Amino acid sequence: MLPVMPPQGNKQERELIKLFKALDSVNQHSLLSYADFLQQRSAGITENSSEEKEVATEPLDIPRPENESVIKGIKRLTANYPMVDKESILHPIAGLMTSHMVSGKKAEDVIDELEVLFSAEYQKTKNNKKETK
Repeated sequence: MLPVMPPQGNKQERELIKLFKALDSVNQHSLLSYADFLQQRSAGITENSSEEKEVATEPLDIPRPENESVIKGIKRLTANYPMVDKESILHPIAGLMTSHMVSGKKAEDVIDELEVLFSAEYQKTKNNKKETK
């Protein structure tokens, strides 16, 4: 008989694993996708804070693929609107992501709303730049 290993990780890590195991496979995939999004956002904040980069002033017009997932839609829109401050729309993005993962809102509808959100934030950014000139 093998010895029982003590639980690995801190209390939060053990709780996350417990919750993950209690989910069905679809929701496990959604949780992993959301965690990947948060990790990439966090890494992007770290990278961008250490160096100033030239940022496009107009959207890049990256086309929307068919059957796009919400996470991929967020990544595409983030790349399409590099001039938009993602921190200013983080809560609405998280709310839309939650409505998809928890409430089962269709990915296509969530992505439509995300596109409106990013476009509106771009217009606000553009208008603010005009006012400061």
